Amino acid sequence: MAARMVIQQPPVLVNAVQSNQWSSGICDCCNDIGECCCAFWCFPCYACKVSKDHGECLCLPLLDFLGFIPPVSLAMRVSVRQRYGITGSICNDCLYSVFCTACSWCQISREMKARQQLVVFTGATHK
Repeated sequence: MAARMVIQQPPVLVNAVQSNQWSSGICDCCNDIGECCCAFWCFPCYACKVSKDHGECLCLPLLDFLGFIPPVSLAMRVSVRQRYGITGSICNDCLYSVFCTACSWCQISREMKARQQLVVFTGATHK
């Protein structure tokens, strides 16, 4: 009779930031120069990429160019705050979305990266 060997794969754990604050400030765009450059030189493309990374429709941010208050930028900021339990107010979100649009999208992207860093433990156990 053949022996049965069970191999257990190492679990993939998400290293979740356990804070109710943004992991970086609104003006910390230079913490990730690549993201910063993309956001300021090709903002529509950058916003679409971040929207897709968040799990939303790729072209959704293009609706922001229809009015004074960018509804998608505002909604994305509120959504990220709610998803990660970040404190804040709709008033601040509105101000950042209107007057610091590119910086706000950069902050959203940095937050998603910070909260979704994968930690993989190696060394499977054999039973």
